[in-house]
Amino acid sequence: MMFDSFSAFIDMGGYGFYVWLSYGVAAALLIVLTITSVTSHKRVIKNIAQRKLREDKLRQVRKQRDSKEKQLKTSQSEEVTE
Repeated sequence: MMFDSFSAFIDMGGYGFYVWLSYGVAAALLIVLTITSVTSHKRVIKNIAQRKLREDKLRQVRKQRDSKEKQLKTSQSEEVTE
């Protein structure tokens, strides 16, 4: 398909509006898809990091609680043996 001028290329034999509209819609959808994918990916990574921090804090609290319980048990067992 050859065109005599640039305006004939834009006109596309009378179907230019539909052709360029479909290209525009497709390009817009691809851009929106890319943006939403990137933002969703960042949100997932952020949620994973927050969950990891929460789990680390819980592990630390459990470790401290367990060590305190062990100290109490050993001190109580020492008192009973005396």
